[in-house]
Formats: sequence, structure tokens, C-alpha cells
Amino acid sequence: MKLTELVAYLDRTLCLADFAGDHSNNGLQVEGKPEVRRAAFAVDAALATFARAAELKADFLFVHHGLSWGSEPRRFTGMTARRLALLFRHEISLYGVHLPLDAHPELGNNAGLAELLGLRNRQPYFEYDGVRIGIVGELPQPQTDRELAARLERALAAPAEFGGPPRSQRCLRLAICSGGGGLGALEAAAAAGADTLITGEFDQVMFHPALELGIRVLALGHYATETVGPRAVMAHLARTFELECTFIELPTGR
Repeated sequence: MKLTELVAYLDRTLCLADFAGDHSNNGLQVEGKPEVRRAAFAVDAALATFARAAELKADFLFVHHGLSWGSEPRRFTGMTARRLALLFRHEISLYGVHLPLDAHPELGNNAGLAELLGLRNRQPYFEYDGVRIGIVGELPQPQTDRELAARLERALAAPAEFGGPPRSQRCLRLAICSGGGGLGALEAAAAAGADTLITGEFDQVMFHPALELGIRVLALGHYATETVGPRAVMAHLARTFELECTFIELPTGR
């Protein structure tokens, strides 16, 4: 299909116009071949990702963390030059989507995690840069934190880190915020009545608030929790259009 048609479809489907306040410059960030036959999907825009896309002979690369943020890059030198040179040399288009992919009710990172866990009565709960990106809901039946962690570890192929009350507890009302929601996501989870926060990172500033708020935290890694959205978009495009689609797995261990 034509690149312009694919970009227009993604812009509409992911509702990019609703996220003008996002620090990421969502959408097409590097323009490559006018025709797209093979598309690759990944979490991070990086030289290793671009090299793998070139090996796959991809015409189009969809990522969650793009290259263009705010007014950057200002200079096309060093690391930026090497990244762009590889894309241009192989005529690979780069399409980045940040908050729209966290917030999307069907194809988003958080929606995918909520679906994986079978959450009921889902509601948005965490506002970031003026938009609600997190999801809160209830499990069909209570599970222990260890049972919940085991399910997520299998699905995401990533180890869970525990935070909050040291005792094992039963989880029912979950808040989900992929990536690095941090202290804001934790405090919003408590305000939404959640007993558990599923997220990507459990950092130092969250340690004592999680204990004091009584919120059990399961952190599966920033990378792992944000593979969900790109994979969902990949599956959607593969069903909708005659495109060969491949996911590029480059875990960061974070």
C-alpha cells in the first residue's frame, strides 16, 4: 500500500489529533519509500532496531518511543546522524506513537494488559500530560499477588519485581500503567481505590509511598509492558491490509 495511505490510517485509528500536548512528535518522523510492502514493529527507535529492520528489508518501522521529542533533535550529528543515515540509506519510514498508544482503548499498552488479565468495569484513572492513559478495573475473582505475577511473567516473558506491603496479599481491584508511571501512577491508583498497581518500573521514590498507601506493586519492566501496544497494532494491520508484519524483539532489561 502507499505510505501516505498507511500513515493516514494510523493517524486516524490512533487518534493522534487528540494528543497535541504529548512531548513526542507522534506520527511519521522519517519518510522512506512511497510504497510499503513489509512493516516492522518495535518498542524503541535505536540503531540496533533500525539495523534489524534493514536486515528484514522493512519499508516501514512502527515504534512506541520515536526519535523526535519536542524540539529535538536540534543537531544531526553523532548518534542522531548514524541513526538517520541508516534509515535514509535503506529508505525505511519511521512512525512513532507515544501517549496515543498508551491510551488507546483497544490497541493500547494498558488496554492490552487489562484484556490479558480479564479486568471488568474498566475505567481510565491516571492523567499524564493532560490525557488519561491508565486503566483501573476488577479481576473476575481475587488472586494472590504471586498468582498474578506468574500470569504476567508468562505472558510478557519478563520477571516481576514486587513493591509495597511486604506480606503476600490477595488482589482484586487493579490499576494498570505501562512503562514508567512512577509516583503519579501510584498515588492515582490509591485514589481510585486500587489494591494493586501493575506497571513497568518500581523506582526509589515509590518505595515508601507504596508501603504507606498499602498498594501492592508488580513491575514487569518498562520495555516488556510496552511491547503490548506495538504487537496489537501489528496484528491489526496484518488483519486489515496485505502487509507482511514482523515484531523486532530487543529487550532492554529495564
